[in-house]
Amino acid sequence: MSASAMTPAQATMCLSFSPGIGAVAYWRLISYFGDAAAVCAAPEKALREVMGLSEKQRRAAVRAASLLPTVRAEEERLAELGGVCICHNQSEYPEKLLHLADPPPILYAAGDVSLLQKRAIAVVGSRAASSYGRRISFTFAQGLARHLVVVSGMALGIDGQAHAGALTAGGKSIGVLGSGLDVPYPPANAKLFADMRERGLLLSEYPLGTPPEAFRFPARNRIIAALGEGIVVVEAAQRSGALITAQMALDIGREVFAVPGQVDSAKSAGCHALLHDGATIALSVDNILAALDGIGARKAAAADREEIILTDEQAAVLALVESYPQSREDILARSRLSAARFAEILIYLELEGLLESVPGDMLRRLPVG
Repeated sequence: MSASAMTPAQATMCLSFSPGIGAVAYWRLISYFGDAAAVCAAPEKALREVMGLSEKQRRAAVRAASLLPTVRAEEERLAELGGVCICHNQSEYPEKLLHLADPPPILYAAGDVSLLQKRAIAVVGSRAASSYGRRISFTFAQGLARHLVVVSGMALGIDGQAHAGALTAGGKSIGVLGSGLDVPYPPANAKLFADMRERGLLLSEYPLGTPPEAFRFPARNRIIAALGEGIVVVEAAQRSGALITAQMALDIGREVFAVPGQVDSAKSAGCHALLHDGATIALSVDNILAALDGIGARKAAAADREEIILTDEQAAVLALVESYPQSREDILARSRLSAARFAEILIYLELEGLLESVPGDMLRRLPVG
């Protein structure tokens, strides 16, 4: 199948459907070739020049264009479901996700996709929530939803109460799944799934039919962390997955809030650890909103105060770096600078907060302000 016979979105889907090509390998290929269509059209010889790919990944990239019939079938099934596919190079794709080291190349969505462009806050916590945790999650989400989109993970416990609270208040909510859009999980939340599709948004990086396997949920959590301006951990034990989500949020510069519980409650031990480590205490909706507004005002003031002056060389290197992860080696080659001079410029740009290194020897540009 010729790569010229497919749309840019179909090329992205073909590449992301290829076995063994996860987000990191996908971005390595995009960094080298520029877009998915160019990857799908590339001969095997050219693919061998891409550093950091396994032999399995190279073979998969060679065969990517042959997956076009599978992609077309997926598009038809999505349409029947009332869903859409959003690729990273489309305007509907939320720029907030590009703050991640490994942004999902594709999002599958059912519901109001305009919510992806609105201010949001994540609310997370334990599946095995106490009555206190469930009540706080519901009431906090009710209040927050009057000002922000509430993001959570569609699980039992804290997640489900957050979505329900937001919808009850007449607000909007985004549910991020660790399965395909057509695989409601857990089954007990089937009605919530229907409500979210009709009045909010269901979101997944996984193709239709993908089962909810355990390893997918940490990957889902990074999307939850990135979509919100901050994250509220309502109730979490010492080893809760919600703490992993909180750390992911910290890693990309989001504010972390934690709700205190009883001092002897194991279900709140994780929240107490977050508070001990410097998380902002979440005592009320107003307290959370005021903290978020204060952070935004400080960032805006800092951006107004600091005008960064770059040399021509520094500006030229920065212009080569996109907001998605790119290979450091590829940028060095395109800069035509010596390795030593290139390294000096990168250090300066990183110190000024203009770009950052991400895992896999990659770079990405940071948003200004």
